[in-house]
Amino acid sequence: MTRYTRDMVGYGPNRPDPKWPGEAKIAVQFVLNYEEGGENCLLHGDSGSEGFLSDIPGAAPWPGARHWNMESIYEYGARAGFWRLHRLFTGAAIPLTIYGVATALARSPEQVEAMKDAGWEIASHGLKWVEHRDMPEEEERAQIAEAIRLHSEVVGEAPRGWYTGRCSMNTVPLVAETGQIAYISDTYDDDLPYWRDIDGRDQLIIPYTLEANDMRFSGAPGWVTGQDFGDYLIDAFDTLYAEGEAGRPAMMSVGLHCRLVGRPGKMAGLKRFLDHIAQHEAVWCPRRVDIADHWAATHPPQRKPRASHMDRETFVGTFGGVFEHSPWIAERAFDLELGPAHDRAAGVHNALARMFRSASHEERLGVLNAHPDLAGKLAQAKRLTAESTSEQSSAGLDALTDEERTRFTALNSDYTTKHGFPFIIAVRDYDKAGILAAFERRISNDTDTEFAEACRQVERIARLRLEDLL
Repeated sequence: MTRYTRDMVGYGPNRPDPKWPGEAKIAVQFVLNYEEGGENCLLHGDSGSEGFLSDIPGAAPWPGARHWNMESIYEYGARAGFWRLHRLFTGAAIPLTIYGVATALARSPEQVEAMKDAGWEIASHGLKWVEHRDMPEEEERAQIAEAIRLHSEVVGEAPRGWYTGRCSMNTVPLVAETGQIAYISDTYDDDLPYWRDIDGRDQLIIPYTLEANDMRFSGAPGWVTGQDFGDYLIDAFDTLYAEGEAGRPAMMSVGLHCRLVGRPGKMAGLKRFLDHIAQHEAVWCPRRVDIADHWAATHPPQRKPRASHMDRETFVGTFGGVFEHSPWIAERAFDLELGPAHDRAAGVHNALARMFRSASHEERLGVLNAHPDLAGKLAQAKRLTAESTSEQSSAGLDALTDEERTRFTALNSDYTTKHGFPFIIAVRDYDKAGILAAFERRISNDTDTEFAEACRQVERIARLRLEDLL
């Protein structure tokens, strides 16, 4: 058994209506990352200086040394950038979510007080603004616990949201296992929140962004001017707003940093974006925790059977009858590389159909011959499978006139004699007249053509049955 854990389907083609408050067409959510004082620095017990997200081109850590320029740039974010952004957003009456590094918050009591007075959410951005990629699991678990403890001590309450950013493959499950976090944002994989099963726990995920993000002022491809940033945000907003007007509302995350967009020339683009969205109706600008509370109330988690999590017995018991009397197809499909994409009808159907298509001619012929005649003796004797009974009755084949029954019987006999397998058609796609017309048209085909068509119809029948199941 091979299982593929990445989720490549998400909501698929039919994403849910988020039902944003006030019938908003879009939710625009602003995050301000507060990392100043939590970055790599010898003063913080780290092995070298910071090298990430600054205005120094090509910056790299200085092992075993302090970096005066880098420290100064981070200090600008706390000393000037934060307050410029504070004035901008409080003046616009737009609340922020702060991604606060716990040690940075502890070194910035006046900024924390201003955040709280403004009614902003202060979510956790981890204990320190450092790379977690190679951090041992137990060390990261301990840092998460200490981040929550220190955050609670400094802010006065525990964080309800979490974003590490420079995370490891262990970060999301380790945060979820605390049972203390309402939402996690260490993903970039959707335009809407979603629930994720993490070791049996329903964890809300609110995806974040690295593209509608001022971090691209410090990297390539990136923003050169504030107008670059503002134009991109406006284009993203206009696209999502149009989708919302078309009945597909989504959310837009905007990522900000005190030391980056807090610079005057960069912030001018952000201000133009705020002016732009203010000109539109039905725009909701919540904190991230407000989205979490709304989603939990409006779209609570729903537990459904998932094919990729079933054991062999359950999988075959559930899907073994999808191809008529041919459980061997499900037996083989179970051993494929199944994942979240196979927890929906299209995914399970693809796995089963692959095994049907790769089977020998004799095996596929056996599947065709497992199907009953249309309105034949088995139907009259009420010996069809429940699925076949429902399908034939949906097309009115259980209520034929004597003349219709005679015609079907003759066609069944002639077709089977000529081709060596019964006439197969996905009856739910047709009415009685359409079925009869297809029967009379197809009976004259050569057997190879009919074999291929019958196999396609078998796959279509399986697809419809899976939609009923899932």
